[in-house]
Amino acid sequence: MTVNVTVWSENYHEPREEEVRRRYPEGIHGAIAAGLAEVLGEGVRVRTAVLEEPEHGLTDQVLTQTDVLTWWGHMAHDEVDDKVVDRVRRRVLGGMGLLVLHSGHYSKIFRSLMGSTCTLNWRDAGERELVWTVSPGHPIAHGIPRPLVLDRHETYGEPFDIPEPDELVFISSFSGGEVFRSGCCYRRGLGRIFYFAPGDQEYPVYHHPDVRRVLANAVLWAAPEHGVAEPPQNAHTPIRW
Repeated sequence: MTVNVTVWSENYHEPREEEVRRRYPEGIHGAIAAGLAEVLGEGVRVRTAVLEEPEHGLTDQVLTQTDVLTWWGHMAHDEVDDKVVDRVRRRVLGGMGLLVLHSGHYSKIFRSLMGSTCTLNWRDAGERELVWTVSPGHPIAHGIPRPLVLDRHETYGEPFDIPEPDELVFISSFSGGEVFRSGCCYRRGLGRIFYFAPGDQEYPVYHHPDVRRVLANAVLWAAPEHGVAEPPQNAHTPIRW
């Protein structure tokens, strides 16, 4: 079975910051898409979409053709149209998989599905991050070293205001002492959601082969087994902020 993936990114930093553009010449979305194609090969069909496109590239037609959506945002969360957020939310409740990456924890779509602020503690000192597998039998952890080592990365720390994960796959520890729930699984309606923390724009995280493997595993885990259905009627209530 071929999984249809739409890789979404706000694409804010790359056009504005030379260092980020040098790190991700095809954009963060381009690096994520390339990693999925590299790991999954013919098992995946990948398209990309960015904030500046009409309807942010997430039209009804695009979402109808999407089994799994990946979401990376940082600086422009408030610029995402609520109508698009509601469209994505209804699709997730109907069975579409959703991967929320790094600072996407504060996106409208993640907060709406979690029902919490999704705030956390953070600082950026370029410290080493060790991503520890705490659920070794989980499909997302398949083939991932214990620990997955990121030599330099932004530091995330608890408390992380999210609901208790249905499944906790990874916990990160940082050389500065913080720990963080960095790989969290949820089910909302018929859809599967995975939050994965590594992926700051200041570091080449999405070129890391083990990170690429995590994302590929997560796509396979989140993909609907029986297609995407219409969500329950009460799921169509517009989101208000």
